[in-house]
Amino acid sequence: QVQLVESGGGVVQAGGSLRLSCAASGRTFSSYVMAWFRQTPGKEREFVAGITKSGGNKYYADSVKGRFTISRDNVKNTVYLQMNSLKSEDTAAYYCAADRSRLTPGLTKAAYSAWGQGTQVTVSS
Repeated sequence: QVQLVESGGGVVQAGGSLRLSCAASGRTFSSYVMAWFRQTPGKEREFVAGITKSGGNKYYADSVKGRFTISRDNVKNTVYLQMNSLKSEDTAAYYCAADRSRLTPGLTKAAYSAWGQGTQVTVSS
């Protein structure tokens, strides 16, 4: 089972940018569909962005489309989330997720078998 470690969270002003990274252990990273989710207290964990195994197809939640970009480097075993034009409503804990049984990223947390510990993003207005 792959192990995931997120980094890059922090406090940023509205309109600013952050890049999250998720480093995966093991030699089979390229066999995993990867995704980013986020969660705020009292709410369900929600899909933010997903990417296929080769990186050829990317999927986004409507709320982040045009502002966030997901990418992956299968040599460095890392998936990234570039977040631009951040808004206060983007404040959340962000989680990296992986699954090798699918061809395309699932939109629910149940579709993923491995999770990172999360990294907090706080956008101040």
